[in-house]
Amino acid sequence: QVQLVESGGGLVQTGGSLRLSCAASGRTFSSYAMGWFRQAPGKEREFVAAISGTDGSTYSADSVKGRFTISRDNAKNTMYLQMNSLKPEDTAVYYCAATYNPYGLPIAVTAYDYWGQGTQVTVSS
Repeated sequence: QVQLVESGGGLVQTGGSLRLSCAASGRTFSSYAMGWFRQAPGKEREFVAAISGTDGSTYSADSVKGRFTISRDNAKNTMYLQMNSLKPEDTAVYYCAATYNPYGLPIAVTAYDYWGQGTQVTVSS
């Protein structure tokens, strides 16, 4: 069982930055692929970025490439999402997710087994 807790959300103006964190429980954090997803009101949950457990490979959605950076610190059991140049359309609840997959970069919601409770990110225009 893996428990995930997000933090770092908030209100920011257009063009601003935020850094989200996702703290995970468990002793085999490096065996889990991790991902960030977001869900805006009235919309489906969508993929933002993923990072593999072993070599740190990453993959990001086109909508955030060049602005968001996913990273992880396996020694601290923590994943991060650095968000720069934020836009109003980035407003959503952001969720971190995990699945046992040491080498993969899954992007589907259904590929993940564990989810955090979510943290609100609001970008004002």
